[in-house]
This record gives sequence, structure tokens and C-alpha cells, in this order.
Amino acid sequence: MYSNKFLKAFDCLMYHEGGYSNDPKDAGGETKYGISKRSYPHLDIKNLTQDQARQIYFVDFWMKAKCENIDNDDIATKFFDLAVHTGIPQAVKLIQRALLAAGTQVVEDGIIGPVTLKAINKADPTDLLAALKSEAAGYYRLIANINPSQQKFIQGWLRRAYDNV
Repeated sequence: MYSNKFLKAFDCLMYHEGGYSNDPKDAGGETKYGISKRSYPHLDIKNLTQDQARQIYFVDFWMKAKCENIDNDDIATKFFDLAVHTGIPQAVKLIQRALLAAGTQVVEDGIIGPVTLKAINKADPTDLLAALKSEAAGYYRLIANINPSQQKFIQGWLRRAYDNV
């Protein structure tokens, strides 16, 4: 049912997301495997299984963000991770900014359409991945600066941004 590309990306996501937490400073509130009560109020988060999380991520993030259409597995994995962590529209803007930084002209519109996908697949993967990591780190720093209560998360976010998985 799931492609090998998705399963690899999901494993990397689980490395970043971990298990159950209920940190009052976390905007998502109660969270398990990165699935938050705020986004999925109907779910019993504490008893969520990894199989249930995998299905949610496949349908609500992998397919909606069109990650399967990204040729390079590392780019698809990083983009998927950002889509989950920042939301799909923000992740698209980040990869569009990364494309611009890597020398590819695209419109930063937050839409993962055929033009953006073609640009992603034509870009040099090494350059694009480096630029995407930089854009992600910049975004995380901005969030922490705008909302000081989020400063406690910045080191983890930056590790996530620069991580190779």
C-alpha cells in the first residue's frame, strides 16, 4: 500500500517526532507521533498507534503535499518533514524559497502544482537540499523570535532543520 519512498520518509519523521507528550508550551497540545489533539480533536491521542499515525500522515500530508511526485528521496523526505512540522502551505513556500536560492525561478505562492514540482525535480538535489535546510532553520528562528514562549524548542527545531534524515 505504501511506497518505499514514503516508508523511508515516515521512519525519518518518527525519528523527529517521538512518542507521547503533553507540554503546555507546545502549541499542538497533547501529541503522539507528531499527531496533535489540536489538529485531530476527535482522536484518542494517548492511545494512538503508529499504524494509525502512518495512515494519517500518508493521506493528510504525503498525498496532499504530492511528495510521491518528487524524484529525489532526500528532498521528498525533508519536504514531507517540513509539511508535517510547519503545515503544507508553509513547507511549499520554504521549498519555493529554496528553489529561488538555488537559482531556479519560481513564484512563491505556497501551491505545490506542476510548475513547482517540475522545478524541484530539475534542480540540483544537493543545492536544493542545502537551501531547504537553510530556509527551514530561518523559519524556525523567526517563529522563536516572534513568540518567545517557543524559544525552548529552537535547538530541537534547528537540529531537525539541518538533519540529513
